[in-house]
Amino acid sequence: MEKAIITLSLLFMITFAQGQSRMQDQINQAALALEQQVIEWRRDFHEHPELGNEETRTAGIVAAHLRDLGMDVTEGVAETGVIGVLKGGKTGPTVAIRADMDALPVTERNDLPFKSMVRTTYNGQETGVMHACGHDSHVAILMGVAEVLAGMQEELKGSIKFIFQPAEEGLEDKSVDSWGAKQMVEEGVMEDVDAVFGLHINSQTPAGVIKYKPGPAMAAVDNLEILVKGRQAHGAYPWSSVDPIVTASQIVMGLQTIVSRNVKIIEIPAIVTIGAIHGGVRHNIIPEEVEMIGTIRTYSEPQQTLIHRRIREIGTNIAASAGAEAEISIKKMYPVTHNDPGLTEQMKPTLEKVAGSENVWVHDPVTGAEDFSFFQKEKPGLFIFLGGMPPEEDPETAPSHHTPDFYLDESGFVLGVKVLTQLAVDYMEMN
Repeated sequence: MEKAIITLSLLFMITFAQGQSRMQDQINQAALALEQQVIEWRRDFHEHPELGNEETRTAGIVAAHLRDLGMDVTEGVAETGVIGVLKGGKTGPTVAIRADMDALPVTERNDLPFKSMVRTTYNGQETGVMHACGHDSHVAILMGVAEVLAGMQEELKGSIKFIFQPAEEGLEDKSVDSWGAKQMVEEGVMEDVDAVFGLHINSQTPAGVIKYKPGPAMAAVDNLEILVKGRQAHGAYPWSSVDPIVTASQIVMGLQTIVSRNVKIIEIPAIVTIGAIHGGVRHNIIPEEVEMIGTIRTYSEPQQTLIHRRIREIGTNIAASAGAEAEISIKKMYPVTHNDPGLTEQMKPTLEKVAGSENVWVHDPVTGAEDFSFFQKEKPGLFIFLGGMPPEEDPETAPSHHTPDFYLDESGFVLGVKVLTQLAVDYMEMN
């Protein structure tokens, strides 16, 4: 009897492995067949970029494509977002895959046949509009994933929710306290989801490479504002003033001790940066007020709480010691992009299977941020980086994201299609 059970178990394992191998071959072949189409989609989106909550053309193309694949499609989610649902032929979990759609107010310098010539006015200034962060490639890749998975719909053990998200970069109207992912969550997009996957192209990682990190992968972001109130006086009579410029300078120096003396940097890094100081209008007038703005980057809630407390203590007490007053405002923006450790460990073999173990690298914590983090606060998620740097480039000098010279090697896109598709399929098979 025991021998029969062992035999049946072995037969099941062999059958399962054969099924997995067949599905992987099917995914690889379909992805390769779509490679040029994905590149063409990306070039079209690159030539016609749209800012946050203005992605109407992009969303229209996406919605039409998903409908052509036979999906249930919802438009106008979080203003301009699109959701497509593909129901597999077998019962199982619901997997979400996300791509962000918005561009940036950047004027492109690349000499490409599909170079963006779009112009706009942003914050009162005329500027170009450019996909300077690679969201055009994210949309094109996910459209390819949707087509591959639609072609194997009857074999899928569960459902796929395709999330095409607006406004990842935020909005021009700073009074609107929302981003595309946050608003989608508020509208219930994640309620029926079991796990969520996403990727970000990276112009300083070689094409063909995938990077990931378990746990905190990208930083939480908070905006910092400090208003130092003093007493105005003639610059020739400084003893009549409470000088907010000198006080602000002391506060800036004091804030530098938070990371160097309060944060346990052997465990995880943190950043406190003052990005701008404004005060005064004339060379011989000590002003009444000085305004400082900056950014805070952290990787855990306890660390975030510590830094917020120390900023308030340092700013308030240094100002008081000078006879001034400091009004401190800290606004939480994006949470930590936190890759669920269990899900990451479960899906690591999939990453290695698709890209080869030598091309799957663990990356250091990234001090940039992602609103994909709002999805991860709701359900387990895994967010990876996809290489998009040409082989001849040096990561140290390759144009970075959010710059006019940002450039992608399109040969890496097909790997993006393969890995997102395989992550979804393998998760459904294992759960």
